Amino acid sequence: MHQAPDSPPRIALVVANLGTPDAPTAKAVRRYLAEFLHDHRVVQLSRWIWCPLLHFVILPLRGPKAARKYASVWLPEGSPLAVYTQRLAAAMQARLPAWRVVHAMRYGRPALKEELKRLREEGFQRVVVLPLYPQYSTTTTASIRDVVDRELELQRGLPGGSGAMPVTMVDDYSMDARWVVAVADSIRSWRQRHGSGEHLLFSFHGLPQRIADAGDPYPQRCEASVKAITAALGLGADEWTLTYQSRFGKERWLLPSTDTMLQHLSTRGLRRVDVVCPGFAVDCLETLEEVAMQFAEGFTEQGGELRYIPCLNDSPEHAEALVALAQRAEARR
Repeated sequence: MHQAPDSPPRIALVVANLGTPDAPTAKAVRRYLAEFLHDHRVVQLSRWIWCPLLHFVILPLRGPKAARKYASVWLPEGSPLAVYTQRLAAAMQARLPAWRVVHAMRYGRPALKEELKRLREEGFQRVVVLPLYPQYSTTTTASIRDVVDRELELQRGLPGGSGAMPVTMVDDYSMDARWVVAVADSIRSWRQRHGSGEHLLFSFHGLPQRIADAGDPYPQRCEASVKAITAALGLGADEWTLTYQSRFGKERWLLPSTDTMLQHLSTRGLRRVDVVCPGFAVDCLETLEEVAMQFAEGFTEQGGELRYIPCLNDSPEHAEALVALAQRAEARR
């Protein structure tokens, strides 16, 4: 596709999320988990050790269990993560009429590498990639960059000498002012409608402690986000706690864990606790099943009420904050 010399450049924005199975079935979940858990950024064991363990032990056992969990939160339109990511991209497109906005997944479909390839074939001259991970981690954001770098290397090797299209990537927005305000306002608005609990938990996806010890800045980014959000809310240090969820395996993960903290709050006599998950851009299995269902049920058994505050999803404030991020990234090129 050719473009007149005096016409504005064709710019695309790729809103990239983690990924999700195509269906809440054991077969679809195994296929998705196989791709996800093969990523060396996610599991850093030797492939000679990990692959047999993954395919002959973990996937056969975990696939059916995970499928039941996905089925418990599946929406009529599909997986919550896929549905809300697509809606968010549409909301951003409405605010960026001069750009093309598409969504993609690191694992599963639509595949990030395929979307980048298609944008180049369609003649887009500049691309901004926005991973929906507010807090940078080598296990998430860096994995998106791996895909981008591999695709650009392939493009540079194509015949014709046109080279790869320039790509700018947003690595982190854990302290972005508009995003912080959007999260704080969503918490404030929810509590105004439902009343405030006795304590507010900020639950983030966990990370093995050894990865943090090796220099991954994720814990510091999570702490910075929470400090900014609680400052915007005017909360005192005794009114909130940062915790981590979604542990996998037997090694030590970041602490404190959300489920253990809930037990601690229960022993302190707290009976009404609110929880929000600002590390997740949109609601997904980890927020809807693990927090809003599993953790809530456990807290109910301890005599309390755990109330989940939804992610920003496709709210106007979220779309506007991310559009501003993308525009600044493009302007800095």
